[in-house]
Amino acid sequence: MAVMESRTLDMAALLLEAYQLADMINNSAETADYLYWKHMKDQDEEAALLVRKFQKAKERFEECERFGHYHPNYHEALEQIQAVQAELDEVMSVRRFKEAERKLDELLQAVAETIAYSVSDTIKVPSNDPLASTGGCSSGGSCSGKCG
Repeated sequence: MAVMESRTLDMAALLLEAYQLADMINNSAETADYLYWKHMKDQDEEAALLVRKFQKAKERFEECERFGHYHPNYHEALEQIQAVQAELDEVMSVRRFKEAERKLDELLQAVAETIAYSVSDTIKVPSNDPLASTGGCSSGGSCSGKCG
């Protein structure tokens, strides 16, 4: 029983530390900036109008996409969605929100990496970056030589 009690106490301490870390992240400048610009974006009428326009363009594109490049309106629908996206990116509240979101994501990624790498140098840490390499010897990335 003593081993089980010790393990329970360690888990309780670990959870307490995790909650404290979460509180620090919630109280960070990155989180405050993210929440501020999210609110500003959500209150921006121009952004709301463009989001609705984007949704309609996206629905049209998805309909064309079912048939691929061979659909007669595929390229037109793709260009329309890209044009609306460009319009959205010009709206200050949207642009600042995306920047704040990126900075908060970088903070969370740094925390995740710090925790993971303190456990093992070879642990995989998920990323929101769609261009990030997945690692490993068969991925085409640089191999650390620790595969086997």
